Amino acid sequence: MAWLQLLARLLLSGSLVVGAGEVAKKNDVFGALIASLPLISILTIMWLYNDTGDTEKISQFSMDIFWLVIPSLLLFATLPFLLHRGIDFWPAFTVSIVFTILAYVVGLKLAGGFQTLV
Repeated sequence: MAWLQLLARLLLSGSLVVGAGEVAKKNDVFGALIASLPLISILTIMWLYNDTGDTEKISQFSMDIFWLVIPSLLLFATLPFLLHRGIDFWPAFTVSIVFTILAYVVGLKLAGGFQTLV
């Protein structure tokens, strides 16, 4: 039965990603709205609570998400900046991802949380 629950979670999560992409093909703003919603975080919180029942774990997880959203915003600032300056998509996307990873490393080191990931 556990594998069935895992399969359902995988299908739902994957459907959200595919759905956001399909909607974005027809309507940029609505697709962006769907992609910007913290759907994965919400589902993860629900599943984590369902699996553990530990509200302290949920509280800490929620705060960790909050602090990690901040460096992730760099991707959404650098990508359009680079694209509007005529840089091709793949190089701009790669540079944006690298900047975002560096922002995560700096943010985690500043927060003292880096050792929890390693």
